[in-house]
Amino acid sequence: MKIDYHNKVFRSVSNTDNGEVDATTLFYYLQEGNIVTATYQGGSILQGNLIAKVDEQGRLDMRYQHLNTRYQFMTGQCNSTPEILPDGSIRLHESWEWTSGDYSSGESVIEEVKQ
Repeated sequence: MKIDYHNKVFRSVSNTDNGEVDATTLFYYLQEGNIVTATYQGGSILQGNLIAKVDEQGRLDMRYQHLNTRYQFMTGQCNSTPEILPDGSIRLHESWEWTSGDYSSGESVIEEVKQ
């Protein structure tokens, strides 16, 4: 399943309590070949970016970093599995872990914002 992430915008719909992303966080994805990059901000995140590899099933293996509203740098890694919704938009089921701070892990879901 080939998924095109280029120029897609995503918003968080759920996250575990130890995460910093919420419904006010927007992710702006770009894709070139099998590499996806994104910037994100909103809520408790002042500015962030990520880079990911995309596999043949559209899954993302990513690393991310951001500066939160407490002016702390946070880093982590995430594996995202896509689901195509009935309207054709993308939902990503994410399993992530911090590589800074308390090194805890969590799960989140983000969905494409239809423009």
